[in-house]
Order: sequence, then structure tokens, then C-alpha cells
Amino acid sequence: MMQQIDYPDFMQAVSLLARPTVDTSAQRAKVLAMLDAIKLEGDAAVQRFALQFDGFVPDVLEASSDDFSWAEQQLSEDLKSAIRQAYSNIKRFHAAQQVQEAPVETQPGVLCWRKTVPIERVGLYIPGGTAPLFSTALMLGVPAQLAGCKEVVLCTPPQSDGKIHPAVLFAAGLCGIRRVFKLGGVQAIGAMAYGTAQVPRVWKIFGPGNLWVTVAKQMVSLDGIAIDMPAGPSEVAVLADAAAKTAYVAADLLSQAEHGADSQVLLLSDSAELLQKVAVELADQLEKLPRKLFAAQALAQSKALLLHSMEEAMRWINAYAPEHLIIQTADATQLAEKVINAGSVFIGPYTPESAGDYASGTNHTLPTGGYARVSGGVALDSFVKKITFQQISEAGLQGLGPAVETMARAEGLEAHARAVSIRLDAKF
Repeated sequence: MMQQIDYPDFMQAVSLLARPTVDTSAQRAKVLAMLDAIKLEGDAAVQRFALQFDGFVPDVLEASSDDFSWAEQQLSEDLKSAIRQAYSNIKRFHAAQQVQEAPVETQPGVLCWRKTVPIERVGLYIPGGTAPLFSTALMLGVPAQLAGCKEVVLCTPPQSDGKIHPAVLFAAGLCGIRRVFKLGGVQAIGAMAYGTAQVPRVWKIFGPGNLWVTVAKQMVSLDGIAIDMPAGPSEVAVLADAAAKTAYVAADLLSQAEHGADSQVLLLSDSAELLQKVAVELADQLEKLPRKLFAAQALAQSKALLLHSMEEAMRWINAYAPEHLIIQTADATQLAEKVINAGSVFIGPYTPESAGDYASGTNHTLPTGGYARVSGGVALDSFVKKITFQQISEAGLQGLGPAVETMARAEGLEAHARAVSIRLDAKF
């Protein structure tokens, strides 16, 4: 169960809130060798690694139209309806991020503006592993669709029967993605980063994955391939007071803990009684979970902090910068206003993290490992670039030019100054 720490001094925050560190040097050497092989050999290396690590490799890596039709037939109407509902909400939320910026006249005759342009070619990685994350296909596919990316490539590991999980294909189809490949792990990242005869090269790669996938993404980024963000173990911090429903708190902690043994779970409260009740409830609910082994291992590494006040708890939360923050307190809305560092915030007793993971509309691809201090989650902007434009009239350059000349010469860049002077001296 969780380790309880009573009234820790904030000076201990760095040590108590430290994420486990992982030495990736061994993985980096192996990943580099694999990526180099993919650069040189293309599909031959990709298929060799797929056979080695996935235990299966088809002659044709790409899913066919028949595969999409098969996938839809395999799913129950209830699941298809749920996926469609999630798709609709995610699309509605992300569509609201499409904001057209107005041109700005910074001074008379000087007009500046930005144009939003989709990234032409993007790659989405959808993990298979211990659970097929078809919800991630929606979270990445919807903003890519709304952004208008010209080519969207999706890679996901095949199941033991060599087929892609039908829910992943169905979700991809809803998002207009037709280029889906039966590839997982480093070989998928390498194929999308460098391109092969079968798998198109992309400019930016999105999606979570295990340590090998994360290392591969980081390494291809050194070759000029953009990535969404480093993806570490999933995290949740739950802030609860004496009024919180114990069963809800325990359920929220377990919903994160079941992701894997390395999941990060943190509980903060100003109520000793609440912490005691949650401990009992955790033990009871844990026994009912199919993935209780994963959850138990995660809880064993997790902490429950008893603090003097909610204000103090908010200080700890902002220091931790959790991927997910759940606030179950009497004044949850007011406390939410004090959040500075978090990936996504869930307010009140009827807002479980699961809602955001699947269907409320917000994106579940979020910063981990403290990156919430400097970055938000995946959004529509993640799939576009903003190009700046400027247009200056003759009169505008007369008003602006002398300042440019003066600044350029102060930096010792005479050619910059003369690019203006030659125009001003022409006297229009």
C-alpha cells in the first residue's frame, strides 16, 4: 500500500516528490543500432525486428481496406457507439481551438500577421503492449484531422494473431486515417522517421510508448524529426479533504495505478481520517481488479502526504507538476484556480480522470516527469505551425527604416542596414 508521510517539511519536496530515474544507456546503444539498420536496409530491417520483438511480420505491413471492414464487424454496437461519442466530444473540444488571428498594423504602413499551416506529414504511434490504447488513436487522430495534415501515418503493434486490434482500426477510420501499419516498438519509430519502401517518412511523431519507444523518439529527434514530448510513466495526484468520498478517491488512485508498475500515484490531504479510510478502501478495491498486480506494485512506490492545509497542499502539487490532478474538496473550483503546474485538472467528485482519458473531449496525451512546469498536452496547435508574414508600404518603410538601420549598425551588420538604406535612398 501507499507510504504515508505526516506533515513533511516543504524543504523535503525535492526528495519526496522525485520521480524514479532510469538509466537508458543500455537501451540507447541498442536503439541506435536498430535505427541505423533501418536507415540502411529499410523494410528488411523493419521486418527483421518485427519478427524478433513482435513474433510476427506480414509480407505487407499496411492494413488493407478489408481490414477496416473486418474491424467494424468485430466490435459490438455498444463499443462503436461509445467510440463515436468520444470522437464527437474530442472533435468539438479541439475544433474550438481553431482561432483565426487578425493582422496587426504595428505602426502606419507596417502590417504583420500569422498564418496557421498544417504539418504536412505526421506519424502516430499507438501502443499495444498490455492494453490496446485505441483511445489514443482518437486523441491524436482528431487534432490531426482538424489541422488538415496532408498525410497521417499510424503504427501499432499487431496482436498475437497478426491482426491489428479492431478498435484501433475503427477509431483510426473515424479520424480519416487510412494508412495504418502493423508495426510496434523501435522499428515503428524508425520506419516513420526515415521512411521505407512501405512506410512513408513523416516530419513529426506523436504518441506514448514503453521505454524503448521513448528512447527511439528522443534519438530520431536528434536527426531533425520532431516529436510531441518525452513520455514517461503515467502520473496522478489526488487532492482530497475530509468531505471527499473515500470510494471515489481510492478508485481514482487505482485507475492510474493499473497502467503499470511504474505508474506514479500521489495523494494529498489535510485529513488524517480521510487517509486512513482511503487505505482501507484501496485494499478492498484492489482485490477486485484484473490488473491488481500492476496496481499493487505502483501503490507500493506511491505516497500519501498529510498536510496542515489545502493551501500547503497546493504548494506541493505545483512543485510536483502532475500529469493528472484530481481535486475532490469542498472548495474544488476555488482551489483549481491556484493550479500553476499540471497537465490536466479534474474538478469535483463527479469528474474522474477516466473521463478525460476517454471521452470528455480534452486530450489525454499529457506531459509527465515534471514537464507540466513548461508544457501543456497535445492540442490542435501540436499539428500545425504558425508562419509569420509582414508587408510594408513605401511610407511604412520610411517610418520604420531609420530604426532598423540604427539597430543593424549597432550590431555591426552593415549589410542589414544597407538593405534598408538602398530603398530609402531610392526616394521612392
